[in-house]
Amino acid sequence: MSGLEVTAVVRDRSFDVEVTVGPGEVLAVIGSNGAGKSTLLHLIAGLLAPDSGVVRAGERTLTDTARGVHVATHDRRVGLLMQDALLFPHLSVAANVAFGPRSAKRLSRKDSHDRALEWLAEVDAVDFADRTPGQLSGGQAQRVALARALAADPDVILLDEPLAGLDLDVASSVRQVLRRVLTRDGRSAVLVTHDLLDVVTLADRVVVLEAGRIVDSGPTVSLLAAPRSRFGARFAGVNLVCGRATGDGALVTDWGATWYGQPGPSLEAGTSVAAVFTPSAVAVYREKPHGSPRNTVDVEVAELDGTGQTMRVRALEQADGTPGLAADVTAQAAADLRLAPGERVFFSVKAQEVALHPMA
Repeated sequence: MSGLEVTAVVRDRSFDVEVTVGPGEVLAVIGSNGAGKSTLLHLIAGLLAPDSGVVRAGERTLTDTARGVHVATHDRRVGLLMQDALLFPHLSVAANVAFGPRSAKRLSRKDSHDRALEWLAEVDAVDFADRTPGQLSGGQAQRVALARALAADPDVILLDEPLAGLDLDVASSVRQVLRRVLTRDGRSAVLVTHDLLDVVTLADRVVVLEAGRIVDSGPTVSLLAAPRSRFGARFAGVNLVCGRATGDGALVTDWGATWYGQPGPSLEAGTSVAAVFTPSAVAVYREKPHGSPRNTVDVEVAELDGTGQTMRVRALEQADGTPGLAADVTAQAAADLRLAPGERVFFSVKAQEVALHPMA
């Protein structure tokens, strides 16, 4: 297989995206509601035709508006796993899984049944073969739905929040199964999720969508460590400050604030750059601190969140609309500082805790 390629424009949704997924690769797609995640999945599955564009899976052209090509959904060899397992209630588990290879691969009843049992074994669900969907738990149903999707031997598999409705322990076990079998035989996978753990454990690469455009992309580890978009920073749980490099290990924001950090390579003056640092690196003060060089900003507290011994203090959004800075403090410190929404405090972080990264 040679992967998945999508280039598509959907004008009435302000969608204009070009993305590729390598063979045997899992691409996570993240973004806020309305960013275009479902549109991308629908274009790949053939549920939506673009105004212009091309969709290819391996050597097969599934959509090509210039040539008038639009392969029907059932002939695309694209599997789909959603939050709802959508199993046929009147069929046994084995018959549910056998349905795909029998209809798509034209296998005999015996061969399709044998294939179903093979895939049920792969997802640790062979013991459920004779049950009906109504006799399954949520996690069991998702395993069966995964087996059904893969038994049809798709070139591409799409996952739309597949673990969102499961308990934590159940989701963890299904996630392990996904990691083991998802891209077997070199198929490509596209994962839409709001769960950071899904991205960390399953995805090779990540793209961030905003308003129908890709605003950040890269290998999972590097993107989460140094996000270049507002949503990516919030998703990864890190702080992000955007501006222009000064050429001497600092950036200046559009509203004139200066941030000092540890610059990466090629940060010439005027380069678009992001300062990235963790909430745990931020200290909170009632009065402006003095002493060792620090990045210090006066902020208004927007919310506090957390249970146990750690509280996350988030400030109002920044002047350019970037999510508000966050600090992690102990519950005792939050009480001592009398932190509450509407209070003004100082956030301070040492320059050596701040990494400066070029932005796309």
